Amino acid sequence: MPTPADTPRASAPARRHFSMIRGFHLADVFTLGNAACGVGGVFLAMMFMAQGDLHHFLWAAALAPAAFVFDVFDGRIARWRQTHSALGRELDSLADVISFGVMPAALGFAGGLDGGWDALVLIYFVCCGVSRLARYNVTAEELSGGTDKVKYFEGTPIPTSVALVGLLALAAWQGRIGEDVYGGVWMLGPWALHPLVLLFALSGTLMVSKTLHIPKL
Repeated sequence: MPTPADTPRASAPARRHFSMIRGFHLADVFTLGNAACGVGGVFLAMMFMAQGDLHHFLWAAALAPAAFVFDVFDGRIARWRQTHSALGRELDSLADVISFGVMPAALGFAGGLDGGWDALVLIYFVCCGVSRLARYNVTAEELSGGTDKVKYFEGTPIPTSVALVGLLALAAWQGRIGEDVYGGVWMLGPWALHPLVLLFALSGTLMVSKTLHIPKL
């Protein structure tokens, strides 16, 4: 019979791996559901571009409010179970970047906002979302005033991009994407600009605003 000394011990990386698994909470599962919706939306946007099936675009758009529901519930569950953690906060930010930053930009590009200037604006939008979440994580403790809940947002929260996805879904339903996208197209120098993409520029700018304070419900 093997003695305790003969029993193989888990390696340090394995111990860290199991420790991380033990660090996950129920709220983190909902956060991962948020991320899964975002990734699924990106995949469906790519399938729409490859196959032209409008159902793929509409299903991708439908995953944005689904991601929002997961995002709302992960915070409420964390407060209910009092399981706030640095891991959960980082997971939430990473999931939000995918679902409310990358996915709306991918849908916009797939929906016809694919000119050179459009691409730059969509990149700007995603970078604003990343910057806004990074700033929130750094300043959350200060903004919470010593409590477990942040009192207000500096700039609009990144999930507000769900409104942009809703507009794109409406445009798709009306057949106003691709060459018939709302607002038409302008040629500015060597590249095309679709005026509709300026809503992404506005959304990104509002997200990184430091003067706009929005109470957190």
